[in-house]
Amino acid sequence: MSRLSGRTYIHDKPPSVISYACVGGKKEGEGPMREYFDKISDDPYFTTESFEKAESEMQKQAILLALRKIGKKPENIDFMLGGDLLNQCVGTSYSSRDMNIPFLGIYGACSTMAEGLLISSLLVSGGVGKNVIASTSSHFCTAERQYRFPLDYGSQRTPTAQWTATAAGAVVIADAGQGPYVKGATIGSIVDLGVTDINDMGAAMAPAACDTIKNFFDDTGKKPEDFDLVVTGDLGLVGSSLLYQLLSNEGYNIKPRHKDCGLMIYDAKRQDMHAGGSGCGCAASMLTGYFLPKIKAGRIKNILFVATGALMSPTVNQQGESIPSVAHAVWISSERS
Repeated sequence: MSRLSGRTYIHDKPPSVISYACVGGKKEGEGPMREYFDKISDDPYFTTESFEKAESEMQKQAILLALRKIGKKPENIDFMLGGDLLNQCVGTSYSSRDMNIPFLGIYGACSTMAEGLLISSLLVSGGVGKNVIASTSSHFCTAERQYRFPLDYGSQRTPTAQWTATAAGAVVIADAGQGPYVKGATIGSIVDLGVTDINDMGAAMAPAACDTIKNFFDDTGKKPEDFDLVVTGDLGLVGSSLLYQLLSNEGYNIKPRHKDCGLMIYDAKRQDMHAGGSGCGCAASMLTGYFLPKIKAGRIKNILFVATGALMSPTVNQQGESIPSVAHAVWISSERS
């Protein structure tokens, strides 16, 4: 493993993504990406008694599906990394409490999938583990009543608001496999330009995405043209537009090859998602359901996956604090060398 800077790592022997799976809810099943989910549930409770339990069940199903695809069981996994949007990441810890896998809880808000993927690849590349799983989830109903308003309140959503995806994703990283391969990563830094509106997360996260993407290209000497796609987590309409402007100021143009998971997961006109989708499960489900299969099949050669997270808290936001954000970049390729 080569360290290009304090933030960017390139793997000499890139770890392989040997399995992946994603589960979605009813609204996700009504969107344009339905066919890319392994499983869709029309029941927001996922047969449980609460939305919080539903989120844990959803993430558990994604994890077990990813393991089942490669004939592995929880006892075959060295470590598990995971997180979600709920207080103290209970969605993840409750989903895995019966699996008896050595567990590392992580939190990066909507950037959690990229964070888990890059840490897993570092553990495998460094010889700490041979099989590591990374997972995350979000649920519209749990996030809405934790961060915004009670579900029964019926509040009017602003045009810049994004819809938290009810979705979960899991990946298994190994030291050997047929790909896709994690070739490198840039760990993001906290960026806060003073945005305070919790209904405009795209504006809060775009500067962090710009900072991480710029650092990746500067550190590696790569250019946007070296990648088939630059995929952001869920900047939505507002954040994507701002990202183009910010990167243009730095001399980079990603617009011709940019995809945003928040703009992919729903049909903006038919489903009226306002500025797009968001939540940990948004980027996770699009990565595991859409991009990784295309990379494995050789239809896409290289992507730079940049999931973004708004690290806000309802308590400090009500105290007038701004929203710090972070973005992590992971280079995923169909080729190991």
